[in-house]
Amino acid sequence: MARLDGKVAIVTGGAASIGAAIVRKLHAEGAKVAVAARSAGKGDALAAELGDGALFVPTDITDDAALARLVARTVDAFGRLDIVVNNACSYGDDGPATTRATWLDTLNVNAVSAAILGETARPHLKAARGNIVNIGSISGRFAHVGRWAYPVSKAALAHLTRAQAMDYAEDGIRVNMVTLGHIWSDPFDGLTGGDRAHADDVARDLNLIGRVADAGEVANVIAFVASDAASYMTGSETSVDGGYGMMGPERRVPLMPLLSGQA
Repeated sequence: MARLDGKVAIVTGGAASIGAAIVRKLHAEGAKVAVAARSAGKGDALAAELGDGALFVPTDITDDAALARLVARTVDAFGRLDIVVNNACSYGDDGPATTRATWLDTLNVNAVSAAILGETARPHLKAARGNIVNIGSISGRFAHVGRWAYPVSKAALAHLTRAQAMDYAEDGIRVNMVTLGHIWSDPFDGLTGGDRAHADDVARDLNLIGRVADAGEVANVIAFVASDAASYMTGSETSVDGGYGMMGPERRVPLMPLLSGQA
C-alpha cells in the first residue's frame, strides 16, 4: 500500500522544477494531485503524463478568487482535500535597491498567498484532519549578500508556519515547513546555463554532502512530512540542505592549522 493512498493534495507552482517533482512523488505514493500553476502548457503536460488522479488548475495564487476556484475544483474532482503544499514562489529581489513594487510582489507570492490558501482550504483540511507543508529556504535563516526581499519573504513564511500550526491545531490540521538548501532547479539551471557540474562545484564547500540536491530528494521528504507517518509533527522545520544550516562560517576548514601556519 502506498503511503498516500486515498489522499488528495494541492501543489502550488507544481507544473515545473521542484514543484513537478513534488507532484510526481505524491502521485506515485497514491495521492490524487491538483497541479496549481500559471503555465498552462507545462501544467497540462504534467497532468497528461500522470493520467488518472492528476488535475491541472490554472491558478494565479495572488488572486483570492483563483485560490477559491482551485480549492473548489480540487474538491469537486476528487471529493476531499488532505494536503496543501505551498511551493510556488517569486525570486524578485534587487537587494537594497529592491523597489516597493518588487517587495510587495515577492511578499505577496511567497508569504501572503500561502496564508490565504491555507485559510481557504481550512474547512476541507479540518474535515480530513489534513496538513499543510510550506516550502522554506535557507535564505530565510541566513543573511545573503545582495539579497533582501526573497530572504525576508521566506523568513515570514517560517513564522507563518508557526502561526498556522498554533491556530489550526484546534482543527486537527498539522502545519510544517521543509527548508531547502541548494537544489538543482530552474533558477540553478538558468544561472549556470544548464551546467550541473559547475553547480555541484560551487556548492561543494557550502554543505556537508558536497553537491546540490536533486528535486526528487526534496520531494521524498515532503511526501513523508505530508503523510500520516509524520502524524506527531506540527510547527516543525525540516531541513533538506545537505548540512548547510549546521555549518559555521569556518565551514569544513580546520581553524587551528590555519592559525598555526601549518595549513
